[in-house]
Amino acid sequence: MAKNDKGSRGTALVTGASSGIGLELARILGANHFDLVVTARSEDRLRALAAEITAASGASVRVVASDLAHPEGPEAVARAVPDGVDVLVNDAGFATHGPFAETPLAAELDEIQVNVVALTHLTKLLLPAMRARGSGKILNVASTAAFVPGPFMAVYYATKAYVLSFSVALAEELAGTGVSVTVLCPGATRTGFEGRAGVEGTRLFRSGHVMGAREVAEAGYAGLMAGRTVVVPGVLNRLVASSSALAPRRVLAKIARALNEGDGQPIARG
Repeated sequence: MAKNDKGSRGTALVTGASSGIGLELARILGANHFDLVVTARSEDRLRALAAEITAASGASVRVVASDLAHPEGPEAVARAVPDGVDVLVNDAGFATHGPFAETPLAAELDEIQVNVVALTHLTKLLLPAMRARGSGKILNVASTAAFVPGPFMAVYYATKAYVLSFSVALAEELAGTGVSVTVLCPGATRTGFEGRAGVEGTRLFRSGHVMGAREVAEAGYAGLMAGRTVVVPGVLNRLVASSSALAPRRVLAKIARALNEGDGQPIARG
């Protein structure tokens, strides 16, 4: 696994760090000579994670409990790092599941706020210092959902398409500046998200091609350190991502519908 090449501890900010991929990325960054600022809604989980990482690696870990569904959330998080960060990980995620005509509007507006607006806002706040310094790394967590339309998770898939497009465009803008942008696009991943979303009984999660959060986080960290723009962990997931460019979008939507249909709770917060 790649090490922090600064020779001393840099600072990494991880959103959505209380569980799943974000939690594993925080652990990996701490083990690789980064001090951390971790944020999520659950302060208790963050404090437990901070104690674990500090005991294991000696990293300094600051806890910022914040709900990025609130418009003021990104600025509250950014105030915790007045000197900027070396690495920004935008992992916080929120999904709704079910027929769009029946899912709660308020939940979907919050979903867009967390997945799109907060990610964009926090990047806008922290990127200028990276550019001025001539170094920095950003990791945005999207999904293979970014490559296809997703019936029964229509808003979630659309938000991840935004994250992919935004990240690739920003990576090109920043070429030659010393700042890199990586977008991580995992497929179905065991994080606890699937239970909260009510999608663990869908074909997508019963397919047998579900990765673990640690495996995905390690792929994301390796890609981030290498300065890769798009990281799709897993051979099957890479096949899905590449083949999506060849198939008509209506066909892709029908396939996604078959994978996403199923009974379950309509909302997942992550």
